[in-house]
Parts: sequence; structure tokens; C-alpha cells
Amino acid sequence: MAVSITGQGFIDPTQEPMQKEIIDDILARNATLPGGLMVILNELQNEIGYVSATMQQYVATKLRIPISKVHGVVSFYSFFTTTPRGRHILKFCMGTACYVGGAPQLIEKARQVLGIDPGETTPDGAVTIELCRCDGACSQAPGSDCRR
Repeated sequence: MAVSITGQGFIDPTQEPMQKEIIDDILARNATLPGGLMVILNELQNEIGYVSATMQQYVATKLRIPISKVHGVVSFYSFFTTTPRGRHILKFCMGTACYVGGAPQLIEKARQVLGIDPGETTPDGAVTIELCRCDGACSQAPGSDCRR
């Protein structure tokens, strides 16, 4: 069974003392900076690995801003994720050249081998499958990328 993108299978960082300390430190250092929200969310993504709905609410409360403002930033920028990712991210390009070049077949093979769908993480937390719009390597289509 894969880790659900709805949040099952992981502990809320705002309820885990060590992670909450990291969150509070990031907020304290950056709350008054111009553009501080973006800095805070970037640091949370880098330190915790994702920015959950609970974390977004916590940030909004601490900064005394509407949750819609925090969520708007998180949902607009594709580099923010709202659930934990695997240690390795397997991305498949779904741009036109890659799609026509066989990306759906590669994704199907990854599903078969890993037992998860795009947007999911293997139960051991090793791999997350993600889709992207274009990886900029159209001449080598289909494109995929595996990162740590």
C-alpha cells in the first residue's frame, strides 16, 4: 500500500516537537522580512520536505494572515508539495513530445514495478512518482528524471 496523498501514514509536523521547533525557528527568523511568507514557505519545504495543510494553517495563524494567502502561494508554485515525498523522486514529462514519444508506457511500467500511481510514494518511503509538464529535453523524448 502506498502512502496516501491525503495525509495518511505520516505525522503532522506541527505535532512533532523537533519539527515544530524547526517551524517556529523559521517563522521567528523570517516573519518580519519583506516577502517573508515566500522565504518561510521555501525554508519549510527545504527543512521539513513539504508544507502540509496543517502547516499552512499554523503559518497563517502565526503571521496573522488569511490561510487563503498561504495556500495561494503553496498551490501556485509547483515546487511546493503538501505531502511527504520519497527519498527518490521519479518524474515523468508529459509534454507533447514526451507523451507522443512513449511517456505513458514508461509510467505504466513504473506503476507495475513500484506498485504506485503518480502522486504516490512507496510504503517504504523510497520512491515518489510525479508528473511534470515539460522537462526541457524534448529532443530526447520521452523524458524522465530521478532525483534524491
